[in-house]
Amino acid sequence: MNTTIVIEQLKDFSYVPSKKLCEMLAEAAAICLDYHQHAQNIEFKVEGDLSGILALKWDNTNEQIQRSWDDLSEATEYGATCLAIWIIEKMTNLKVIGRSQKKTGIDFWLGNKDDEFPFRKAARLEISGILQGKRGKINQRLKEKGIQSNKSDDSNLPAYIIVIEFSQPIGKTLIK
Repeated sequence: MNTTIVIEQLKDFSYVPSKKLCEMLAEAAAICLDYHQHAQNIEFKVEGDLSGILALKWDNTNEQIQRSWDDLSEATEYGATCLAIWIIEKMTNLKVIGRSQKKTGIDFWLGNKDDEFPFRKAARLEISGILQGKRGKINQRLKEKGIQSNKSDDSNLPAYIIVIEFSQPIGKTLIK
């Protein structure tokens, strides 16, 4: 395994999203991982244009947390955001610098970690989550999200497309 990720530590390095939002994203990821009864240190395969193997650790959920996330569709969306940001953090020299506005075809703007102008846009990030799905569904979603990101192509910045599937778990990546 390359690196162990403690998903709750997202708040310790992230400026955007905020610490409180990072805590919520991590909780959602834990809900999705616990839903599939994954063991701690599960292998998280990252495939595609970014690739590697990460190990995932998280705080186990309790009944209060589970009742807070009864909408598994929403938990999947937010949990995928958590793991996608971790992929960007661990496998690139980029960081999330801001949320994108609606109808841009992307979720976040990325900047270079070592840029002296910390909020200069360097790339785009589009994320999608699947609670449980086969490879065909993952690949189809990656293609759809790649097309969706075309709405912001006029930025002339590379787009990172990441689809997170929780039952296996896999992060499928495309850079365009």
